Amino acid sequence: MLLRLNTDDHRPLHEQVAGAIRRAIAEGECAPGDRLPPARDLAQALDVNANTVLRGLRALRDEGLLEFRRGRGVTVADGAGQRSVLLERVRALVEDGARLGYSRADLIGMIGELP
Repeated sequence: MLLRLNTDDHRPLHEQVAGAIRRAIAEGECAPGDRLPPARDLAQALDVNANTVLRGLRALRDEGLLEFRRGRGVTVADGAGQRSVLLERVRALVEDGARLGYSRADLIGMIGELP
């Protein structure tokens, strides 16, 4: 898994780390059940602090994309690829809605009106 951070990106580093791993999962570089390198190795490869990487990994765990297992490290969760694709589509919807002046609550209301 080859990860890179964009130096022009103004988002916090932990969000960039999570985004890079999210993309790797979405593009099939990491399949469900695959083990990620240790946070310390990822931090060294990305030239960031290990705590920054851990914060990004925890965010992905909270999204259901990663699983933390004692003795097995961090692995890609089953069904993560499908969830990742759906999450990217939802993010795009929220961005499009915001650009058009709709809040998240407005979008949720629209979804609730669907049959």
